[in-house]
Amino acid sequence: MATTKKVVETVTITQIGSAIGRHRSQRATLKGLGLDKMHRTSTLEDTPSVRGMINKVSHLVRIEAA
Repeated sequence: MATTKKVVETVTITQIGSAIGRHRSQRATLKGLGLDKMHRTSTLEDTPSVRGMINKVSHLVRIEAA
């Protein structure tokens, strides 16, 4: 049997904007992305659901393809 190795694409997200004064759903989205304070960084698998969350808070995060 041949083993296939999946290549997992990742994306690195850094919070550059404050969640203070933002809608509850935007604060929850940041928390779902693993960001809770300014300048924190999170590396996640690049999936459509993660991309949708990033689009929702794109004005608060910096995206770096890994």
